[in-house]
Amino acid sequence: MAADSSKRASALAQQIGAFARQHGGAEGQISYVGQIGFRLVLVGGDGVWGDLMAPSRETAEQAAEQAGIELRETFDGEMADRVRTGPYEWRRMAGIQLSGGAARA
Repeated sequence: MAADSSKRASALAQQIGAFARQHGGAEGQISYVGQIGFRLVLVGGDGVWGDLMAPSRETAEQAAEQAGIELRETFDGEMADRVRTGPYEWRRMAGIQLSGGAARA
């Protein structure tokens, strides 16, 4: 089981590293989202954001450490203020508000 966790952390670290290189660095925050695992939200230096799922907090933390990014305890106002939303996010948010469900493309 530990080998699987280590492999998953390495794979996540590669994705985190690629994101950070593409977006001028990154920092992250880990949140528990229930039985499906832990969500690692990444915010790039340019404000672009993304997220990855990990099966455990330990795997997410290990991946972030391997990738060399800083983790925050909370997704606070300072971190949220750096997030830049694009047309995709605005359409999606509007669709949810207007239709009460998922946005339509």
